[in-house]
Amino acid sequence: MPCYLYDMEIRDPVHGPIHILDEEIPIITHPFFQRLRNIKQLGLSEYVFPGATHTRFLHSLGVMKVGEKTFDSLFKDYEKNQDLERIKETFKLSCLLHDVGHAPLSHATESVMPKLHELKINKKYLSNNEIDDRQATHEDYTIKAITDSSFSASFLLAEKKYGVSKWAVADLIAGHNRKETYFKIGKTNYFPLLSQLVSGELDCDRMDYLLRDSYFCGVSYGQYDLDWLLDNMHICIEDHEAYLGINEKAVVTFDDFLLSRYHMFIMVYFHYRSVCLEKIMLKYFKTSPGEYKIPLDIEEYIEHDDHYLLTVLKKSKNPYAKAVINNQIPEKIYESFNTHQLKTLEEIQKYLEKNKIDFFRCSSAGRLSKYYVDKNNQEISHAPPIRVIRTISELTRSKKMARPKTSLINKSTDLFQKFSKEHAVDRIHCHLRDLSAKDIEEINLMLSKQT
Repeated sequence: MPCYLYDMEIRDPVHGPIHILDEEIPIITHPFFQRLRNIKQLGLSEYVFPGATHTRFLHSLGVMKVGEKTFDSLFKDYEKNQDLERIKETFKLSCLLHDVGHAPLSHATESVMPKLHELKINKKYLSNNEIDDRQATHEDYTIKAITDSSFSASFLLAEKKYGVSKWAVADLIAGHNRKETYFKIGKTNYFPLLSQLVSGELDCDRMDYLLRDSYFCGVSYGQYDLDWLLDNMHICIEDHEAYLGINEKAVVTFDDFLLSRYHMFIMVYFHYRSVCLEKIMLKYFKTSPGEYKIPLDIEEYIEHDDHYLLTVLKKSKNPYAKAVINNQIPEKIYESFNTHQLKTLEEIQKYLEKNKIDFFRCSSAGRLSKYYVDKNNQEISHAPPIRVIRTISELTRSKKMARPKTSLINKSTDLFQKFSKEHAVDRIHCHLRDLSAKDIEEINLMLSKQT
C-alpha cells in the first residue's frame, strides 16, 4: 500500500477547490473509481448539448464536496470526537461512491446487465421481497464493487484512521441500516438523516447534478441558491432518530430547487433527440443479442466505459448501432405533453403498426418529487419527509421553549399538489422516407381531429 504524504486538491468549475484527504486518495486513484473518468454524466445528451462532456468522475467528486459542506453546516455545533469523524468520513465516501457502479453511456445499458442472482451480491443488501431473478442495476454493481472486489482494499487507510467500514458506506448508498450503533452519537441514530442526504428529496446528488448539468449544458434551468439552502438546514431529532429539517424561511428556495429539477427534466433530460438515441440503442441490443453485454465478473467491469461500448458500436454492422454513432434519428412526427393527447398518439401508433412501418415510441416520465398523491388519493413517500422548522421569535425564545414546532415539507408548500401527477412526454419517431403520400394524409387527418 503506497504512503501518501500530502493531501490532494482538485479544481472544480462548479464548486471551486475540492480538498481530498490522504485516506481518500487510494479510493479515488483506484481503477474502479478512475473508470468514471470515461463515463459521461449525461450519456448521449452530448449529441444535443455539445458542452455536456462532463463525467461521473467529476460529478462524484462534486457530490462529496456538497456532502462535506452539508455535514459541516448541520453538525457545526457538535463537539468533534471519534464517532463524529467516523460518521462524517463514511458519509463523504457514500457521496463519492454512489455512482461507482454506473454502466456506460446511459441507463439504457442496464438492459444488458445479468440477472441479480448471477452477480452474487451479498444477500444482506437484498430486501425481504427482492426477486432474485430480476435484472441487476448499476446500484447492484456499486454495492458489489464496494463490498466484494479488489476495490475494497482501497478503504484500508480510511478504516485505520477513522474506523470507516466499507459495509457502512454500502449501507448508506443502499438505504438500509444493518448496524444501528455505527451511526449513533449518544442515544441518537443519525442514519435516517444521512440516508436522506445520500438519496432523498434534497440529497447531495441532486444538489450537485442540477448545478453541474446546467453549467455544462449551457442552460440556466438548473440554477438555485445552494448556499442559502445549506445555511438553513437543521437536524430534527424525534424519538432518538435524526431527520433533515429546513428553516421555514428557506421553503421558497426549496420550491426553486424543485422547479429547477422539473425544468431540467423537461428541457434537458427529456430532450427528444437524446431520448430517441437511447431507444435506438435499446433496439440495437435487442436485434444484436450478445454483441455487447455487461460482464458478470466485477473485475472485468473496470474495462466497461463509454469508450469500450462506443468501440463495439463502431465495429457493429447493425444499422441501429450505426445510427447511434452517427447521431441519426428518425423524424419526430408527433409529440404529446399531456395525457389527453395520448389518444391521438395511440391512433398514430396503431396505424403504423397495422401498416408495418418501423417507428420508435419514446416515452419519458417522472415526478417532481418523491412525495405525491396516488390515484386513490393516498399520500406516497419514497423517502422520510423533510421537516420544516418554524422560526423562533425573540418573544418565543424568551419563554424558553424546549424545541421549535415542525411540520412536514409536503404540508408546507403547494408544489407537491400542483405537480403530484407523473409528468410524461410521449413521442413517435419514424423515417419520412418510409411514409407514402397516403400515409402522410392519414396521419395529418388524425392530427386535425385532435382537440
